[in-house]
Amino acid sequence: MNLAPPLQGRGWGGAVTRSGPLDCPTPNPSPEGEGLNPLALYIHWPFCVSKCPYCDFNSHVRERIDQEQWRTALLADLGHEARLTPGRPLTSIFFGGGTPSLMPPETVGALIEAAERHWGFAPGIEITLEANPSSVEAARFRDLARAGVNRVSLGLQALDDAALAFLGRAHSLSEGLLALDTAQSAFERVSFDLIYARPRQSLADWEAELCRALTFGTGHLSLYQLTIEPGTRFAALAAKGALPLADPDHSAELFELTRAVTAEAGLPAYEVSNHARAGEESRHNLTYWRYGDYVGIGPGAHGRRLATASFRRKKPENFLAAVARNGHGIESEDALSPETRAAEALLMGLRLEEGVDLARLAAETGVETLVDETAADRLSGHQLVERDGTRLQVTPSGMLVLDRILAEIVP
Repeated sequence: MNLAPPLQGRGWGGAVTRSGPLDCPTPNPSPEGEGLNPLALYIHWPFCVSKCPYCDFNSHVRERIDQEQWRTALLADLGHEARLTPGRPLTSIFFGGGTPSLMPPETVGALIEAAERHWGFAPGIEITLEANPSSVEAARFRDLARAGVNRVSLGLQALDDAALAFLGRAHSLSEGLLALDTAQSAFERVSFDLIYARPRQSLADWEAELCRALTFGTGHLSLYQLTIEPGTRFAALAAKGALPLADPDHSAELFELTRAVTAEAGLPAYEVSNHARAGEESRHNLTYWRYGDYVGIGPGAHGRRLATASFRRKKPENFLAAVARNGHGIESEDALSPETRAAEALLMGLRLEEGVDLARLAAETGVETLVDETAADRLSGHQLVERDGTRLQVTPSGMLVLDRILAEIVP
């Protein structure tokens, strides 16, 4: 049984499950309100200039991309999903990848226009695009903004040239900062990513880098600990002992420091790896974490809509062939049982500082026994989880061992 929607795009937040002892404030509810189940749209662009050594997302390097063919295929895939979910205005669109800033602005605009035509937009819709900070891509930012993008998630990843080289990034620090400046002048909202717990990174090193990042004035930061994913170049190096990794105690200290510094700066953690000023939280990602419905199009995209899990073909060429044959890129669709939906909602929602309203989840799924109460009581006694009425939350100290908590508490 698949117990959690998979990550798609950098905007999801990483697999970090360590936290510190600070009690950061709960974020404001999204503009749709707590009681609604918004519909979000994820669009996957699978191409990159090069493959980063830590990346396990569905990304591919191709010498040539037929842009017209891809625009036509994505529009067809989008239309298929729209016919399955009529009458529900979109609250967010997220272009993930891969590197969607490599998409022609005309393609981005065509997809946004088609989405509005098919579904309609909720007031204040959030339209995010992931971007790499190369000068070539930054030159497109104003055209992307004119196409309808109003939020960008920028993959800076580090504020040090040596670290960028280690991470296999194609941009320099000066190029990245120039792209950030361009993004802030072009888009209404800007977030950027940093990767920490890099080899031999001290607490002082990370504190200086994080404090510098906070001076740039963005309202949202995604801060991920370096994790070694199977099948990546870093995984091969680690298996040979050629990649020195931070030990768990040092990683925990780094995460503690991260929460303390961001909270003091007014960007507290609202999810394991995501930090924002009040009102600047990612509306699209909150739909994931609050287990709202979303549709996913493009190679390898996942969706959760109408109690059904959908999955698109991953390899770009196979996706194109499926769209040409069937009018969509779906590889599989599976009905989700109430128990699976409840488990997925818990696994996603307990990543959030706000936790999960168990009474609401029981009413939505019809599942009465949502958690192992014996385990929950034991973990509560150790101050790893807490109850506030019907709401269950993982405490800041519990976030240090979130994976173990989820394994024990979710039936």
